[in-house]
Amino acid sequence: MSASSDRISSVTVSSATLPLPAPISDAKVFTGRQRPMSEVAVLFAEVRTEAGLEGVGFSYSKRAGGPAQFAHAREVAPDLIGEDPNDIGRLWTKLVWAGASVGRSGAATQALAAFDIALWDLKAKRANLPLAKLLGAHRDSVRCYNTSGGFLHESIGQIKDNATRTLESGVGGIKIKVGLPDSAEDLRRVAAVREHLGDGVPLMVDANQQWDRPTAMRVGRALEEFDLVWIEEPLDAYDVPGHAELARALTTAVASGEMLTSVAEHYELIRAGAVDVLQPDAPRVGGITQFLKLATLADHHHLQLAPHFAMEIHVHLAAAYPREPWVEHFDWLHPLFDERLDIRDGRMHLSDRPGLGVTLSEQARAWTVETASVDAPR
Repeated sequence: MSASSDRISSVTVSSATLPLPAPISDAKVFTGRQRPMSEVAVLFAEVRTEAGLEGVGFSYSKRAGGPAQFAHAREVAPDLIGEDPNDIGRLWTKLVWAGASVGRSGAATQALAAFDIALWDLKAKRANLPLAKLLGAHRDSVRCYNTSGGFLHESIGQIKDNATRTLESGVGGIKIKVGLPDSAEDLRRVAAVREHLGDGVPLMVDANQQWDRPTAMRVGRALEEFDLVWIEEPLDAYDVPGHAELARALTTAVASGEMLTSVAEHYELIRAGAVDVLQPDAPRVGGITQFLKLATLADHHHLQLAPHFAMEIHVHLAAAYPREPWVEHFDWLHPLFDERLDIRDGRMHLSDRPGLGVTLSEQARAWTVETASVDAPR
């Protein structure tokens, strides 16, 4: 069967609940807006073709939203049956219009992301190329920094120990959480970690949207002495004017974008000059098709790129970005896949495996709480 005549023969969607080793807390917990996070809901899509090819993609939700993503994915999955899997852009549009009444952002398009990523995985496998190489890689490795060891529920001592282990494992930079109600404590924690790391190690901070404008300006200026790579989410994700004012006033780069769920929302940040570092999340914006649009916009505006979470996907997308990017290292999703990323010398290296280069583990199957499949009529 030729590539051009292949068709999608079956689609399986499943929802798995991944437990975290311990509940984690960022500034949103300390300001009373969220509970500590103890699990991640992961939506998987497995797309198979008449030629025997298979692509795997995933999306996710933290704290709430997993059942909604699964329900929407299950509802629109039949629209893929019989389609040419190569027509990824057209299929994204078809699926988004299938659920147009619930919008083009949020849980609906996050559900579509799993299909879109699976189709890109499948296309790269058909070409026998890693996804980054299919897209057109600019590099074979990307700078990486760790977030999972810097949460606010841990003491300064624990964070310093975590940072030491992280750097010894080959990760290149450290990000810690800030945004406590007591900003003086934030500054003490940053000072202690900077002293522990020394001047040469890249250090970032993340306020998780918990500062108001005066606090962000005041603390942002106080943080200048620590030579940070960036200050992340200093304000509400939708406060575009506030971010723009802060970006103009501070020497330290301002980063944001992870909580936005569409190209249109990111474009408002870009157009206003509100960020120096754009942080899109492919599963949150609707998949790789939408992420690539954002990457083009970001490059056109000379922005740095640092995709949020899901490093198994983002290592490929960052490798295909023209400007030297960062990728966020989290080990939370490790149990879901049989493979591990190659991380050494401060960088995350592409593997030679085709597609995303990951396969679902038996543990992922064991954690699955819902599954739905649709097949072509016989």
